[in-house]
Amino acid sequence: MVLLIGLLVLLLCMFGRVAYVTVSCYWLTPRRIKKIMEEQGVRGPKPRFLVGNLIDVASLVTVATSNDMDSIHHDIVDRLVPHYVAWSKVYGKRFVYWVGSEPRMCLTEMEMIKELLSAKYSNLSGKSWLQQQNSKHFIGRGLLMANGNDWYHQRHIVAPAFMADKLKMLQSLHDVVGSGSNTEIEIEIEIGEYMTRLTGDIISRTEFDSSYEKGKQIFHLLTSLQHLCAQSSRHLCFPGSREIKSLKMEVEKLLMEIIQSRRDCVEIGRTTSYGNDLLGMLLAETQKKRTNGFSFNLQMLMDECKTFFFAGHETTSLLLTWTVMLLATNPSWQDKVRAEVLQVFNGRTPSVDQLSKLTLLNMVLNESLRLYPPASLLPRMAFEDINLGNLHIPKGLSIWIPVIAIHHSEELWGKDVHEFNPERFAGKAFAPGRHFMPFSAGPRNCVGQAFAMMEAKIILAMLISRFSFTISKNYRHAPVIVLTLKPKYGVQICLKPLNSTIN
Repeated sequence: MVLLIGLLVLLLCMFGRVAYVTVSCYWLTPRRIKKIMEEQGVRGPKPRFLVGNLIDVASLVTVATSNDMDSIHHDIVDRLVPHYVAWSKVYGKRFVYWVGSEPRMCLTEMEMIKELLSAKYSNLSGKSWLQQQNSKHFIGRGLLMANGNDWYHQRHIVAPAFMADKLKMLQSLHDVVGSGSNTEIEIEIEIGEYMTRLTGDIISRTEFDSSYEKGKQIFHLLTSLQHLCAQSSRHLCFPGSREIKSLKMEVEKLLMEIIQSRRDCVEIGRTTSYGNDLLGMLLAETQKKRTNGFSFNLQMLMDECKTFFFAGHETTSLLLTWTVMLLATNPSWQDKVRAEVLQVFNGRTPSVDQLSKLTLLNMVLNESLRLYPPASLLPRMAFEDINLGNLHIPKGLSIWIPVIAIHHSEELWGKDVHEFNPERFAGKAFAPGRHFMPFSAGPRNCVGQAFAMMEAKIILAMLISRFSFTISKNYRHAPVIVLTLKPKYGVQICLKPLNSTIN
């Protein structure tokens, strides 16, 4: 009897604890945050019970993207983040909207953004629980989704893998870029597919020592997971369906084959180390003892592999795809960049040492990143109460930085904000860190940004020296956001081989 009463008391305590946490999460904490922000004059649209403003966001985006754009122009903020446009007109530059029970404050004031992204708050802000849940089966808790101590250690593990000497890609570039160089006829291709294949090959060879043929199954599965997880998050369903879990298991099975192959080479004595690429560094880390409360286990290794298998080529392939579209529709800039490339390399294969001389190409890439930043939104959640400028930010408030809106702000960039004008990046007077953040900023900036820019320059240098290209009449301009900013139907271009090429 005493035992039964004890069990009942224990169950009641457990139930009470769960009930308290649930009420606190879905009612008390949101109300506290809402009150604190309203007292500071920061308001927003009224949230619905449980779903917040998610239905409103989904509806506005669906309407805005239901049709293709009537012409190729770059005024795309209304299309991609219509909720930001609508609510900022009503509530001002700062407003709070809700995704389920998670409050998100939209912030576009650069001084406050700079402070938030600085080292001062690197351990006091990061990715929210909701974001981590939405990406759990996609990229897990890799560097992109890690926080605090885990993020610090993971960043230091992977950083050495993205150095200039890792850019061993020229053979694979010849295989793809040079495939049509001997023909005299003009051909039409969807350049996005080529760029995806090429950047996937590069990340496979340089960071995982695996050919694209081995890695392309992983890319395909991760792309499918990306779409499914994005659909789930739009409807506030945590990605945990049978299809999503099945795809995750397939990805991890393929990754384990690559990991085990590398382990076997060491165990049978074929080599004395796991290698100095990203996978080798990660495997070596799993052999180390726990330090400062951090232990790098097999699941973390697979999550890191998924993160870099995907992020390591997705953003670069999108940068290249959008840049080709912009050059195809701006032939005068295409001619300028081609002349620069031919002058710098003088018919020789591009080398990393000479990339700094490609001033015009660098300007074009920056303008492409401004107009079409692959990562169009930048989120941070406050893990403790913090102060930003004149605002008190309570613990639990997510801050969402609409990079796409900042990059298209007439106030920051001038009247020609929606025009393709690489000249705006010319000269030392321009300060990129001020209101240009395609790779984020501060300690949590993209660890592979230098690698990505070098990769993009070499690929474009080889492409533009071999071909002239124009936009196809079949191209339909329809940018969409599926976690990253993509052309909905790809980018169709007409390639015409040139006589003067880089070999």
